[in-house]
Amino acid sequence: MADRTDLPYPTEGLVVTHFLTVRDVAVSRDFYADIFGGQVVLAENPAIVKIANGWIIMNPGGGPTPDKPDVTLTPPQPGDPVSAFLNVRVADIAAFHEAAVAKGAQFLTKPLDRKAELRCYLRDPDGYLVEIGQATGMLAGIYADPTPGGE
Repeated sequence: MADRTDLPYPTEGLVVTHFLTVRDVAVSRDFYADIFGGQVVLAENPAIVKIANGWIIMNPGGGPTPDKPDVTLTPPQPGDPVSAFLNVRVADIAAFHEAAVAKGAQFLTKPLDRKAELRCYLRDPDGYLVEIGQATGMLAGIYADPTPGGE
């Protein structure tokens, strides 16, 4: 049984976790524990990995249940548009990037300077997008250029 203090279990107020629908629980659990130095709190049903001050919860997909009657959970398919992603902030992006690559993480690019921050992205075993960022310019009031057509 997991130690209650390691579970996303608030004694008051709330905690925020991130749930991922995955194809292979063991592969995804090991990815998040290894790449992000997480602690496996529960191995399955659901898998829970504690990372820093948050948790990733993972389970296979499935059809509707009584508490979500019109919802089917599926992992993303290759080429699916991205509507949400995990955002991870690190103190030293170069060191994180180097360590993650050594563990097999595949990034879309190396960290790039976006004025406000250094930033890069990787995909997890199911294709979920994960942003890795380090605040730089924003700490001095310098922000990224506006996205064309955006605010």
